[in-house]
Amino acid sequence: MPNSNQKIVSHLWYDKEAKEAAEFYASIFPDAKITNVTTLHNTPSGDSDIVSFELWGQQFVAISGGPFFKLNPSVSFMVNFDPSREKDAEEKLNEVWNKLSEGGTVLMPLDQYPFSERYGWIQDKYGLSWQLILTNPEGEERPTIIPSFLFVGEQCGKAQEAIHFYLSVFKNAKQGLIARYPEGMEPDKEGTIMFAEFMLENQWFAAMDSARDHSFRFSEAISFMVNCDTQEEIDYYWEKLSVVAEAEQCGWLKDKYGVSWQIVPRELDEMLSKGTPEQVSCVTQAFLKMKKFDLMELKKAYKGSLT
Repeated sequence: MPNSNQKIVSHLWYDKEAKEAAEFYASIFPDAKITNVTTLHNTPSGDSDIVSFELWGQQFVAISGGPFFKLNPSVSFMVNFDPSREKDAEEKLNEVWNKLSEGGTVLMPLDQYPFSERYGWIQDKYGLSWQLILTNPEGEERPTIIPSFLFVGEQCGKAQEAIHFYLSVFKNAKQGLIARYPEGMEPDKEGTIMFAEFMLENQWFAAMDSARDHSFRFSEAISFMVNCDTQEEIDYYWEKLSVVAEAEQCGWLKDKYGVSWQIVPRELDEMLSKGTPEQVSCVTQAFLKMKKFDLMELKKAYKGSLT
């Protein structure tokens, strides 16, 4: 079921292909649809499409924001094909893999691994990375699509610390399964996180450390939008998460691990999707000047355009 109250929404940055990519994903995954397309005019990137879409009950937002950030595998999306939930789970997995493979790059071949009968990691033609896995989870049911963080380079070995930090910041949060690297898995260090899952605001996430030589790091290409109901809430997350002053812009911030978040008032989405072109323009011009969002000012810009 789509989670209409989803608190944290994955946000994907494309140069010009947001709409095309969203349509591609919506054609591949079950239970998928594009829910809204808004074009913002006169942004620093020119005209930008913002596309909201759902895949298998998970909400996403994509933006065509210009060639500033490039998607990479530091954040990927784990897709659980669960035979206890899906008829023909394995066939569906193979089908999704084949479609994502078109023009894509295989990061780990679709094969049998010690942790799964069928698993593969692929970067699609737009640069977004997916881990497809045939699961049969014991105990609590997992959602179909889970964002997964890969801690590499100077962040390698910090997955556990980051999980504890996020659990302390967000509510309705808990630790799930943890698997650590055993001895003899060099270059990975014994005891670091091979795979861990955790829940924030009733949504599952996953994290892993990898000491292998990776040329990528966390970037603004994938950020996490935190939908806030009040200014108080916006202030709270901003204060807890933001550590890079120069990254603060238009509701965006970077945390101490390099992960990008957007702290946004839930009402902003409504203003942009339901406002008149003039209202959208006034709100856009107002928020482009902000670092942390000021809900009162945004409402003023929205209403002011009516007078």
